[in-house]
Formats: sequence, structure tokens, C-alpha cells
Amino acid sequence: MRTAQLTSLAVLVASTLFGCASTSVDGPVAVAMLEATKGNQTTGTVSFTQTGNKVRIVADVKGLKAGAEHGFHIHEKGDCSSGDGMSTGGHFNPGGKGHAHPSAAERHAGDLPALAADASGNAKLSITLDLLTVAGGPNSVIGRGLIVHRDPDDYKTQPTGNSGPRIACAVIKAR
Repeated sequence: MRTAQLTSLAVLVASTLFGCASTSVDGPVAVAMLEATKGNQTTGTVSFTQTGNKVRIVADVKGLKAGAEHGFHIHEKGDCSSGDGMSTGGHFNPGGKGHAHPSAAERHAGDLPALAADASGNAKLSITLDLLTVAGGPNSVIGRGLIVHRDPDDYKTQPTGNSGPRIACAVIKAR
């Protein structure tokens, strides 16, 4: 009985400290292994974890232009065969919305925050977003493409954000 009380207390404290009313365990996970497109050197790993009705995205990307921002998007097709990333198609947009910043309510499901490279050309990102799932359904990231662009996303130009060429590509796969 004492162990059960301590466990309940630990959950309550964690919920209070982290502002989380739920004690649910994370759900399905997907991973994307970014590979450089032809003539580029950008690589990295990105994980997608279902957390309730949202998806936590954690990215670790290397080989970017130092000190620069880079557009970062989920694309329609999980196909990196073209060498330039164009085989992934357009942004993942099952809701038929306009391109916008990921904080906007009306946006493509595939609109992600820019990757901000440090002085060594490395970027880390951790964010939780709605409009996506790792589980099944029309908003699932499984089998989609993931693209890193050379330039920053202006979050205005339709339908892509004017992010320039695709410098890294991956297929998002269930783990």
C-alpha cells in the first residue's frame, strides 16, 4: 500500500510541476533519417511521438548553413528517389489550408517551425503540434516525406513559404 501511495504522490507532483493533467504514456513513434540531396551535406534524425491528440517532434540536424534559418516541412509523398527532394511533392496538407506559421490555427498540417542552425551548422528542435498523428488516419505522418530547405520560410508565400531548394530528404517510417 505504501508503494502505491508514493507512486500516486509522484504522479501528482510531476503533473503539477510540468503542468500536465494527464498521466498517459506516449503512443506510437515514427522516425525520419534525413539524407543530403545531391550536392548538399545536410543529415539528421527526426522523431515523431504521438502524445494524446498531438505529436511531439524532436529533430537533430547537421550540415546546415551556419547561423541561418532553414525551412522545414512534412511533404505529401515519402519518396526521396529524385535526388533533389522534388519527388516528395508539395507540403502535406490534408485540410486544404493555406501555408502559414505552425502557430497559426489555419495552416498546412506539414508546416513546421524553421530550423535555426548554430555557428557550427547544427540545429535542434523540440515542439509539440496538433493537426498531425503518428497513428493512422488522414493526418498521419507515416509514409510522408520530410524536407529541409536551404532558405528560411517566410510563412506567407503560397503554397511553400519561398524556402528554396530542398537540401535534405527523408521518409517518415513507423518504429
